[in-house]
Amino acid sequence: MSSQPPRHGHLARRLFQLYAGLALYGASSALLVRSGLGLEPWNVLHQGLSERTGLSMGLVLTILGAVVLLLWIPLRQRPGLGTVSNVLVIGSAMDATLAVVPEAHGMTLRVLVTAAGIVLNGAATGLYIAARFGPGPRDGLMTGLHQRTGVSIRLVRTAIEVAVVATGFVLGGTVGVATLLYAVTIGPLAQLFLRVFAVPSASDGPTAVAIGQPCGAILRP
Repeated sequence: MSSQPPRHGHLARRLFQLYAGLALYGASSALLVRSGLGLEPWNVLHQGLSERTGLSMGLVLTILGAVVLLLWIPLRQRPGLGTVSNVLVIGSAMDATLAVVPEAHGMTLRVLVTAAGIVLNGAATGLYIAARFGPGPRDGLMTGLHQRTGVSIRLVRTAIEVAVVATGFVLGGTVGVATLLYAVTIGPLAQLFLRVFAVPSASDGPTAVAIGQPCGAILRP
């Protein structure tokens, strides 16, 4: 008897991983907000825009994600279920978490919340990338620019993230030690959790989703 799971069970697992990962991504990002020690590059911009507009961070994330998705059109990128879900779920999960988690006080607690936020963000990234439903809108922008310009993904990613961090900082977003810590740890963490949450192919049996660095980039919210 075949040990492979039924096809509908395989799809159900992928869908669960997608939405659990996206929700956890939003929640983990909210923890970094509450720690006050610095945010991920794009969330520095989201927080800055939130400060300037009075909109919640989650709503800003959703609106900006939709705007970035529109930029896929001239770049000829094709969104997947994961792409659209990314825009809709992460911001809502972030706002829901911010509504119930208070700001951390005291350096020990702030450090613990930061560490939890980064590790959970890595787990969330592994969950929803391994589900294989398409990239987030910001990574699609990055890969689209790479394909259209011929500039390396590393250089395109660096240029975009430097620009969003600088802009977000000017607008009032929080840049701190957690921003640097996130930058140097999220790649290894995501790679670890990609292996942990790898979804076997429905037809080929257990296979790893990724062996090397995932497409040279981590999917951003």
